[in-house]
Amino acid sequence: MNTEMYQSPMEVAVYQLHNFSISFFSSLLGGDVVSVKLDNSASGASVVAIDNKIEQAMDLVKNHLMYAVREEVEILKEQIRELVEKNSQLERENTLLKTLASPEQLEKFQSRLSPEEPAPESPQAPEAPGGSAV
Repeated sequence: MNTEMYQSPMEVAVYQLHNFSISFFSSLLGGDVVSVKLDNSASGASVVAIDNKIEQAMDLVKNHLMYAVREEVEILKEQIRELVEKNSQLERENTLLKTLASPEQLEKFQSRLSPEEPAPESPQAPEAPGGSAV
């Protein structure tokens, strides 16, 4: 980097920022950024040009992100619709099976439920053998 032609540290900083931002945003845009030369006579115009390029690049990044987010939201909405459908179908099947099952079958099924899951139709805990609860 040739910084002897710049008079102040501010000009050097602008030059370095320019090089960083152009190379960074060029990589994001696939090299489609026009480089702006900095010199002592046009440093104000160069700063404005750099700001404009940065703003354009950030707008492009924002647009790409918004598109990706919208696409992901649509995918998730579709998955939610499918899961709600599946849940409704399973609830209907469950209701049908409960109505068709005999009381013995329901009792056998409830006895297979894990101890952590309370049986939906038996709110009371079964008594301990022998009739005493300790």
